Amino acid sequence: MQTDAKKCVRDVDRSFYDFKDAENASFKTSAGLTPEVVSQISDEKHDPDWMREFRQRSLKIYESLDIPDWGPPIDGLNMDDIVTYVRPDTAMRGKWSEVPEDIKNTFERLGIPEAERKSLAGVGAQYDSEVVYHNVKEEVAAQGVVYTDMESALTGEYREMVREHFMKLVPPTDHKFAALHGAVWSGGSFVYVPPGVKVDIPLQSYFRLNAPGAGQFEHTLIIVDKGADLHFIEGCSAPKYSVANLHAGCVELFVGEGARLRYSTIENWSKNMYNLNTKRAVIEKDGIMEWVSGSFGSHTSYLYPMTILKGDGSRMEYTGITFAGKGQQLDTGAKVAHSGRGTSSHIVAKSISKSGGECVFRSSVTVAEGAVNTRSSVSCDSLMLDSDSRSDTIPAMDIRNASSDIGHEARIGRISDDAVFYLMSRGLSEEDSRAMIVSGFAEPVAKELPLEYAVEMNNLIKLEMDNG
Repeated sequence: MQTDAKKCVRDVDRSFYDFKDAENASFKTSAGLTPEVVSQISDEKHDPDWMREFRQRSLKIYESLDIPDWGPPIDGLNMDDIVTYVRPDTAMRGKWSEVPEDIKNTFERLGIPEAERKSLAGVGAQYDSEVVYHNVKEEVAAQGVVYTDMESALTGEYREMVREHFMKLVPPTDHKFAALHGAVWSGGSFVYVPPGVKVDIPLQSYFRLNAPGAGQFEHTLIIVDKGADLHFIEGCSAPKYSVANLHAGCVELFVGEGARLRYSTIENWSKNMYNLNTKRAVIEKDGIMEWVSGSFGSHTSYLYPMTILKGDGSRMEYTGITFAGKGQQLDTGAKVAHSGRGTSSHIVAKSISKSGGECVFRSSVTVAEGAVNTRSSVSCDSLMLDSDSRSDTIPAMDIRNASSDIGHEARIGRISDDAVFYLMSRGLSEEDSRAMIVSGFAEPVAKELPLEYAVEMNNLIKLEMDNG
């Protein structure tokens, strides 16, 4: 698909764009999940007919499915209490100066405009259920790169591309929370990188859930065409409330022949959040998928990015770290399905638990009968900082040919008293010694991130160390 570069540049200034004719008034649906609520969301989003039908069909699937039983219990979440759509009191802006002060101040504390100025090719910022700011550099748009919000893509020039790909990798029948997402999704990002285009600096979307008792259900759809190259960064955060919040987003990634996509995530949800996100990628011949994940915060997480190595010679790498403190149950990991010949995957996961926090790492490696000469390695290291914490590793492997080379290793341990003593003998306090050891443990993940985000991740680790 070829894009009109001049049109892309014109679309950079989105200050004229309005989600609603009613003067940008704030709005939210009633709590709970009914056909009427879903219809109300469709009205607010100006959905085409096929999307209206898709939402209602997803709701019926949601009602027919049980809650998944593979992770920790989520009985503290009651959908009757969750508001599924909250529109902030603003339209989407293409100029940072036009974003309302209260929303702008929130994102400025998170460093969004500074990061955009220093190291990003484009930024989208979502506040509750809507994207409130979106911008892409002119030189990137001139390459034919499309980076816009999902609603604009759904109803505008790229509507057929959206319809062709939307929830094809993660169908509503996949599990109950995928069906929930299909019914009530809002916001998110659409990216298309044309054949052979290499985006030299990252694009980023940042998601902020600010309303108590609400859910956020953004949809990210990225298509990296043949021979193209992209690094996309996702950041997430929310303030802490005394009521449950829900995040059930969906990420679908399509990587073309010989293309490369790196998808980096730093999640810092508050500890009243249920993070039930679904991420999936399909990779064509000789394509490369790289996941970098830092998972902090949330009360309960189910998060297992999946890669389908469809094309011959395709490969995947996953590098992730999870930190669980008091009252947290973080069930994370990675999945890979090898179907092409000569494919390879490499999974490196690290987890840290403290003050009774629980980390579970799950991996799934599937090798089809025809996926000959496959190579896959899975490595999981867990660090427990006290005797109250817990860490478990649950690997699953389904290998259907004898030519594959598959390996798995897991290590669980505590901080060495000798290492702490050694650092203290060099003048560090016990607290600083432990923090240094933990930072070194997380280094393989930090070094895969751009500098600003590596610093942010290390600051989050330090915060977790201080607070438990």
